[in-house]
Amino acid sequence: MSRNLFAFFLIVIFAVACSRNYQPKPKGYNRLILPEPSYRISPDTLPYSFEYSTHAKFMKDTSWVNESNWVEIYYPELKATIHVTYKSIKNDQKLLKEYLKDAYVLTSKHQIKAYAIDETLVKTPSGKTAVIAELEGEVPSQFQFTMTDSSQNFLRGALYFNVKVQNDSLQPAIEYMKRDMMRLINTLEWRNSNFKIQSSKL
Repeated sequence: MSRNLFAFFLIVIFAVACSRNYQPKPKGYNRLILPEPSYRISPDTLPYSFEYSTHAKFMKDTSWVNESNWVEIYYPELKATIHVTYKSIKNDQKLLKEYLKDAYVLTSKHQIKAYAIDETLVKTPSGKTAVIAELEGEVPSQFQFTMTDSSQNFLRGALYFNVKVQNDSLQPAIEYMKRDMMRLINTLEWRNSNFKIQSSKL
C-alpha cells in the first residue's frame, strides 16, 4: 500500500511539474552606479581649459604622437572616454573649412548604424558657440561636438564606450556622460593667443 501511495505522489509531482508554463528569464545587465558629479580644471599646459570630472583620468592621447594638445578623458568605472582633439587655425579660413569638413565627415561615418543624428547649435555662458551632434542607435559614439573662435582655435570632442552591450542598457551612463560633456563645453576657455604651445606632461 505504501509503495502504491509513493508511486501516486511521484506521478502527481511529475504531472504538476510538466504542466507549469516555463518562461525564460530576461537577459539582465549589471546595475550602473553613477558617481556624484564633481569637477576640476584641466592642466594649464594646454592652449585651452575646461572643467572635467574628478572621477575621470586626464591623459595624453596615445594615437597621435605629434599632437601634444590632444587628450583623452577616461572614466574607469563606466569604461567611457571623451576624445578631445585640438588644432590651431592661425587666421587661415581655408584651414578652418578643412577642419569643419573633417569633423562633419567623422560624424557622418556613423550614419550606417545611426537611425538619427540630431545637430544643435548652442551658446555657452561666455558667449561661445558649439555645434553638438547627438547620435541615436547602436553607434560607438553617441555624443560629439565642435567649438571654434574662427580665427585661432578649433576643438572637437567625441564620446566612446569600450563595452559590448546595447545602447539601451547604457542609456543612464550615456545621459551621465552627456551632462559631463556639456559641463566641458560650457566652461571651455581659449588661453591667450600668445600662449606658447608646449608638450603636455599628463
